[in-house]
Amino acid sequence: MDEAQLAFVDFNRELVALPSMATVIAQPDSPLSNPAFGADYARAVHGEVSVVLHRPLPVEGALAGSGRVVGIVDKGPGRGALVYTERSVSDAASGERLATIASTTFLRGDGGFGGPSGPVREPHPLPEGTPDCSVDLPTRPEQALYYRFNGDENPLHADPAAAARAGFPRPILHGLCTFGVVCHALVRALCDYNPARLHALEARFSAPVYPGETIRTEIWNDGSFRARVLERDTIVVNNGKAEVT
Repeated sequence: MDEAQLAFVDFNRELVALPSMATVIAQPDSPLSNPAFGADYARAVHGEVSVVLHRPLPVEGALAGSGRVVGIVDKGPGRGALVYTERSVSDAASGERLATIASTTFLRGDGGFGGPSGPVREPHPLPEGTPDCSVDLPTRPEQALYYRFNGDENPLHADPAAAARAGFPRPILHGLCTFGVVCHALVRALCDYNPARLHALEARFSAPVYPGETIRTEIWNDGSFRARVLERDTIVVNNGKAEVT
């Protein structure tokens, strides 16, 4: 019943794209899923993500994506490893860059290989005091299953046995799906559902979300944010920062 949301989903209107879609469009295959890379892909989770929008995302057209690994950090035996990647999304015809995405993937089962111990990126510090507003958005029990259509087929998000082997009681929601829910909250609270006002956002994933939980995004007026799931009162996204005009 919120007509401000219909521009994102109603084909009878002039459609607009949510900025967080940059994380999943024109995405090359992850090298982490290639056995030759040597990673325990079933235990890999998103650790951090940032998006810079160079202009609003189009809702149709041909796009090109390219990515590269920019750093690897060995946290030590039993502590996992960090893989830093950077990806660009461009208009396929003109070559104009639309978005730059940086990600940190936490390889929970792959520390202790003798790699470098740093540098490790510093997170954005949150302000002290109570957030200025919050937005509650539910997720659906089957949300991880249909979110896999973006191309991320990690069994951690669908197979109960794979989730158990990774140390979770049941399949978890994709980190980028959580990021999309939080982006929705930011566009609603800070941009009055005008996504062109959101120019960049970054966040660190601090705990998993289970499909069906409600995500509360807590926002400060300077664009800082974090998110928690209400059912467990657990911070799931931390050290967030949005740049808005």
